[in-house]
Amino acid sequence: MNISEAIEFLESKVPNPSLGLPDEVFYYISRTTPLVNVDLLIKDGKGRTLLSWRNDRYCGRGWHLPGGIIRFKEKMEMRVRKVADIEIGTSVQFDPIPLAINQIIVDGLTDRSHFISILFNCFLDGSFVPANKELTEDDPGYLAWHGKCPENLLKYHDIYSKYLN
Repeated sequence: MNISEAIEFLESKVPNPSLGLPDEVFYYISRTTPLVNVDLLIKDGKGRTLLSWRNDRYCGRGWHLPGGIIRFKEKMEMRVRKVADIEIGTSVQFDPIPLAINQIIVDGLTDRSHFISILFNCFLDGSFVPANKELTEDDPGYLAWHGKCPENLLKYHDIYSKYLN
């Protein structure tokens, strides 16, 4: 099979990349090009920041800002809305002008190792209580408000520590 045939085969398996990609295709792309993502700096009226617990082989174990990879032909603002809905369970108010743009390159990893991260300033009312359901504090996706930068912030999100204090 030549490259043109391989591409034609992949296109037949992913007719609408705007809906996401099969894992194998996504990881291949992440080995060959930077991924563009949004990160949500969600604050409340008390100055606290809403963080999510993460524990995976790519980022490790610790607190991080909710975020997500922008899909093909998806506007950044739509990904902010989808991340809020998927990871927080509610909509957020946000400034459509990014607060920061950062490049993250992770040495020692092949998959998911180069990101262009676009940070959005978001706001939730201080009365918002995360609906963690059956999640414990050590489960991925557990949400908690933080009054300052936690010591166990994921190292990839150290770039955001100045916004958390």
